[in-house]
Amino acid sequence: MQTQVFDLGRRPPFLDVLPVYMWAFIVVIVAEGIGSISIPLGSAKVVLLPMIWALIVGAVIGCLSYRSTSFLSLTKSRQIRASHILQPALLIFIAKLGLVVGSSLPTVIQAGWALVFQELGHFVGTVLLGMPVALLLGIKREAIGATFSVGREPSLAIIGEKYGMNSPEGRGVLAEYLTGTLFGALFIAIVAGVIASLNIFDPRSLAMASGVGSGSMMAAAAGAIAAQVDAKTGETVMALAAASNLITTTFGTYFTLFISLPLAVWAYRVFEPVLGRRFKFNNSTNEKENLDNKTVLDAYEESAEHNSGLTWHEKILAWSVTSVFAMLANWMAFGKFSESVVIGCVLLMVLSLLGDMVNTLTRKKIPAVCWVSILAMYASSPWCPWATQITTYAASVNILAVITPMLTYAGLSIAKDLPAFRRLGWRIVVVSFVANFGTFIGAAFIAEIFH
Repeated sequence: MQTQVFDLGRRPPFLDVLPVYMWAFIVVIVAEGIGSISIPLGSAKVVLLPMIWALIVGAVIGCLSYRSTSFLSLTKSRQIRASHILQPALLIFIAKLGLVVGSSLPTVIQAGWALVFQELGHFVGTVLLGMPVALLLGIKREAIGATFSVGREPSLAIIGEKYGMNSPEGRGVLAEYLTGTLFGALFIAIVAGVIASLNIFDPRSLAMASGVGSGSMMAAAAGAIAAQVDAKTGETVMALAAASNLITTTFGTYFTLFISLPLAVWAYRVFEPVLGRRFKFNNSTNEKENLDNKTVLDAYEESAEHNSGLTWHEKILAWSVTSVFAMLANWMAFGKFSESVVIGCVLLMVLSLLGDMVNTLTRKKIPAVCWVSILAMYASSPWCPWATQITTYAASVNILAVITPMLTYAGLSIAKDLPAFRRLGWRIVVVSFVANFGTFIGAAFIAEIFH
């Protein structure tokens, strides 16, 4: 007997999901209508792209209508549904990235050891920057869970297996997960944009640093970097970011388990007696702490079962609607709408469907994003007989136009997690931001050295 994922009441599923798509349509129009806004910060600048406006506007709408009961309100069940729709939208984006990588294989291969060794920076950088800040703020063992990685689903599994989710380490990784879910894409986009504007690093090094293991965060960071370079370099940025993210997704679990987690434990044992003396922190698992942990864990469990939350009909609907939104964003932002754009979006849908089908046939032992990436890379690689035509159609759809609807769904689903987020406390949130900054800047440094 299967557990019902959504509380739909007597309303037909399509009518329940219709408000999500209606709001998403409005958000895409508003975000693309605002366009890109550059804010100077001395010698640096912050570039707020439409994808960032999509996150912000979507979150505001979700917060304002969260407790409403009208037909158009984004109730908790609808926000959960929006988080499920995010996964098919992510696969559309991954398919586009895979096509970029396949047609740019010589550039990816040329990156060589820089692409391989920057992976160390992703997981070591979180500890080197995050751990001292956590200890100075008075955080104890929670610091291990919050700083050994960027806290995506594999990290939750590792900490849950080793320490248990009701442990201090469990609270730390849950805080990192929730902070990244709510603000990760917005934060990393601003950081990546500011660093790119300083011209300290080669854009290719920053591109490799963008592959942090989260599709939405990688999209936000790479998009912010690509927006500040010429079109050809922008394609290279996206290709390297995609390759880096694929490595992080496939091998990241082993890096976190055998390198960054032992490093975080060692750093805590060495530096806590020194840096942690100034503060007293109640580390007992009292009732309030258990409530906090349960609240955050419930939020994760409601939002993490992406694939199991949608039927195949619902996935096809999500791919279709998201493709329409991408075409709309492509037209509004870049003035391009043609038969090639339509064929390009259909191609992305087909690759997403095939990758998801292979994922299901292989019992989901390998993430769907990996299968979609592999199929898309082959489709645009020199080994595919139709590579030239496929690459031409895919190029008609700008990758930034694909990111906007994807992050729209993320914005519309944020409000459901805010009650749990408020319980975490500001210190652990600061640590989470520092850890996210550390994973980006650490990988950028290593990539720059080996580039």
